[in-house]
Amino acid sequence: MHLSTARQYELVYIVTPEAPEQDVADLHTQIEQIVQRYNGTFDKTENWGRKRMAYDIGRHREGTYVVETITGSGELMKEIDRRLRVIDSVIRHLIVRVDEELQVAQRTTDARKTFVARRRVARGLPPERQPGEGKGDGDNQDDMDGAEGQR
Repeated sequence: MHLSTARQYELVYIVTPEAPEQDVADLHTQIEQIVQRYNGTFDKTENWGRKRMAYDIGRHREGTYVVETITGSGELMKEIDRRLRVIDSVIRHLIVRVDEELQVAQRTTDARKTFVARRRVARGLPPERQPGEGKGDGDNQDDMDGAEGQR
């Protein structure tokens, strides 16, 4: 069974510190071509630059870190993984699926908003905070359990 569902992934790779900036740019271009071939999209690219690593990898004490956020299929990420394994200048790489965490965080935010809106309505207030309504007006009971005020 083939799942070609688009998911969001974070790709982190560390390039040898000896590699010139042009090599890092060329590597990004190679990944970009793979992403296009598999109909994926680049959401974000961050070059963190040269950093000291937590521990030596081979003879390297530092490396150039690059983080890419990519939306695409599992096949796309397998191809990127395969390609990064054979490139000598890449010391390490890691691919993590991040869309599930983002969905969980969004569900938590939505649940909190619903809870707060219900509480406000039960107390005779409009479901959303009104302009000018702030912490200083005595309505500081919008926390999840309200336990602080019930001691």
